Amino acid sequence: MVKRFFGGKGEIDWSIIFVVLMLALIGLASVFVAASHDSNTVSPIRMVVMQGVWYVLGIIAVVIIMQFDSERLWRLSPYIFGLGIFLMLAVLVFYSRSYYDQTGGKSWFAIGSLTFQPSEVMKPAFIMMLARVIALHNLKFDEHNWANDKVLIGKILLVSVPVLLLVLMQHDFGTMLVFVAIIFGMTLVSGISWKILGPIIGVVGTLGALAISLVASTNGRAILGHFGFKAYQFARIDAWLHPEGDTSNSAYQLWHSMTAIGSGGLTGTGFNVSHVSVPVRESDMIFSVIGENFGFVGSLLLLLLYFLLIYRIFQVVIDTSNQFYAYIAAGVVMMLLFHIFENIGMSIGLVPLTGIPLPFISQGGSALIGNMLGVGLVMSMRYHNKKYTLSGQEGFV
Repeated sequence: MVKRFFGGKGEIDWSIIFVVLMLALIGLASVFVAASHDSNTVSPIRMVVMQGVWYVLGIIAVVIIMQFDSERLWRLSPYIFGLGIFLMLAVLVFYSRSYYDQTGGKSWFAIGSLTFQPSEVMKPAFIMMLARVIALHNLKFDEHNWANDKVLIGKILLVSVPVLLLVLMQHDFGTMLVFVAIIFGMTLVSGISWKILGPIIGVVGTLGALAISLVASTNGRAILGHFGFKAYQFARIDAWLHPEGDTSNSAYQLWHSMTAIGSGGLTGTGFNVSHVSVPVRESDMIFSVIGENFGFVGSLLLLLLYFLLIYRIFQVVIDTSNQFYAYIAAGVVMMLLFHIFENIGMSIGLVPLTGIPLPFISQGGSALIGNMLGVGLVMSMRYHNKKYTLSGQEGFV
């Protein structure tokens, strides 16, 4: 039984609101530039308005989730997680055939021009459920030893494996990597001994090195093909390793993104001044707009905004002293950090292309709503600055 320990409502964290608002303005401006120069299907104004509508819906989602304190979030987590599993199963049957023909993925619902990707909103639902599992285990087993930590790892896998399998069945490798990053980050802060984590990380690293060696050989790619890897994914890896080798085909997007960013120099070409065309610039390659128009200075300011957001999330967790919230925050931070690293990294050729959007910047409603739900969970921490007790444990939820 979860009982209130003490407290009262805290304050709204205006610093987080400021950062998200600044990112939203940058996103709307960048989408406008991308649509003005690289999109022939939707007018710039219409695309910006559509993105603005998603921001409004995201704000509404934040306001709603802020009304739920940790006690209610704790109780709702299994139901929200179950709903997410249901949607991810449903999309395997009712996926958009047109998107499947374009991308090979089964991760999108489509009703007319309206599309929705359930795996994006599943990310905060998964974070909540995993935070509940870890927190409840640590309440029951206050000592971290080999026996207890094995049980916790088993519980984490029990929640995580079905989600990872569903994402793989949707042929969405990039999104699967986001979930893996979330699992990794939350496991690190769960209290599991490094005597156990060390070997696990070593095994994962070895498997990663093995995967890279398989990708580099023809026979290895044939083996990976039996595990669901597609030809377009291998083409992305080839484009990443040798972007200059096929600038008119598979490496066209990456090469032009790197060219656009490089042309921005120190201060950029200026707002809405674009000399390089980059495919799908409004979503996957939105950072190329910022790099070209605002140069190194603008890109650095963007990174500083992200740093401020992550810093404020950590500060909120420290101020609330709530274990359940702390694990949620770890998941939200890992979700955002991986998106930021992967999107910017693939735009400059640091990592392979995976189709990961840039948080609060890239065009697209599903990812934006998912990120806003994560912000809403953090805002709830500040708004309900309380401590709770679960079976007598102060500050648990």
